[in-house]
Amino acid sequence: MIKTEPIIAVDNVEKSSEFYQKLLGCVSNHGGSVFEILADKSGEQILSLHKWGEHEHPTFTDPKNAGNGLILYFLVDNIEPIWDNAKKLNARIENEPKLNPNSGRMEFSIRDLDNYYVSVCSEKN
Repeated sequence: MIKTEPIIAVDNVEKSSEFYQKLLGCVSNHGGSVFEILADKSGEQILSLHKWGEHEHPTFTDPKNAGNGLILYFLVDNIEPIWDNAKKLNARIENEPKLNPNSGRMEFSIRDLDNYYVSVCSEKN
C-alpha cells in the first residue's frame, strides 16, 4: 500500500488546525503550537501542520512561497456541509461548487489561512 500524508508549513498551527477541523469535520490527533496531525473520524491521518521555521526542514523556511506548486485536494463523502463550513469560515473562495467535466464530480476551491489552494471534491460521481 502507498499512501500520502501531506505536511504543510503554516504561520499559526493552532489557528490552522481549528480552520481545518471546522472546514472538514476532522479531529486533532496531536495538537500543539509547532506540529499537528489531523485525522478523519475513523482516525486516518489526512494532513499535518508544521510551524514555519521550526526543526530546520529545508522546505519550511520561506513563507513567501507557501503553497507554490501545491493543491491540497480532499475527496469527501458529502460536499454540501463542507461548502457551508467554508462560507461560515469566510474562506477566500476561488471556485464555487461546480461539476468538473474531467472528473464528473462536484468540487470547489478556497484558500486557507496561509494562502494554500484547497480543493474539495465529491468522492462519488
